[in-house]
Amino acid sequence: MGIQRIESVTYSIDDLDECVRFYEDFGLFLVERTGEHAVFETLTGQTLQLDTRPGPLLPPPVEHGPTLREVVWGVDTEEELDRLVTAVGDTRQSADGVHHTVDETGFGVGLTLARPKPAPVTPRPANSLGHVTRWNTALEAITRVRPLRMCHVALNIPQAGKDEAVAFYTGRLGFRPTDVVEPMGVFMQAPGDDDQHTMLLCHRPDKAGVNHIAYEVPGFDDVVEGGNHMIERGWREARRLGRHTIGSNVFRFLHAPSGGRVEYAADMDRVDDSYETRVHGTTPPHHIWALRTNRDNEAS
Repeated sequence: MGIQRIESVTYSIDDLDECVRFYEDFGLFLVERTGEHAVFETLTGQTLQLDTRPGPLLPPPVEHGPTLREVVWGVDTEEELDRLVTAVGDTRQSADGVHHTVDETGFGVGLTLARPKPAPVTPRPANSLGHVTRWNTALEAITRVRPLRMCHVALNIPQAGKDEAVAFYTGRLGFRPTDVVEPMGVFMQAPGDDDQHTMLLCHRPDKAGVNHIAYEVPGFDDVVEGGNHMIERGWREARRLGRHTIGSNVFRFLHAPSGGRVEYAADMDRVDDSYETRVHGTTPPHHIWALRTNRDNEAS
């Protein structure tokens, strides 16, 4: 089928200590650290690379300051990997077997075999009238949220050349548009994924840069408790708790010292090949709902 998932991402950063503290608080697992480099892992085995001195296989940064430099995509078979490498054309292979190239905006793109780890999820039992799944047991706080996986990446791109930027992923890598928002950007699904989108190319800001990476957590409580924990640890929330219109996922965003934002996400729409691309002439509302409180207008 081709690309299954995000396999790894690499950021170039300024302050390694701060970034390590952020992602440890966020719930990822630190698996390697040197004086210039750190590697984190999700429960399903994807890696987050943090580098103060990125290697020569990465393209120049697309924006000033800490930012995302490369997304490596995991492919299901050797045959598909060979086919995609040929389709992309100009690639360089690193010692770990990753084939590196650059997209139309200047972001690094890697291709490698997917190596998912199993991470079984048991949903928290919920009760409603006529549907009881929790008897004689009170829920407890989750206390420590652990992201299951990176589920999508959102990149900002210039408006000039936006069609060519999208065509790189659809024409060469097999992504398909699921929602085209003409004033804003294109949501795309990887061929081996069932999330409503695996990637967003957003041309509304009219500049290149990282927008965010979303990390799936098991459920609504994880989104809320994960965000609360980050705020308690001193990190800054970027967007109020809500539920997206496109994708339907519950979300909570935080500003990341590695550049852009990160998102706790849960309950995203899953779609199959019968889902037809929706084209929106105007931008839909950002969210179905967002948290409101009577305290919004009170003096702090």
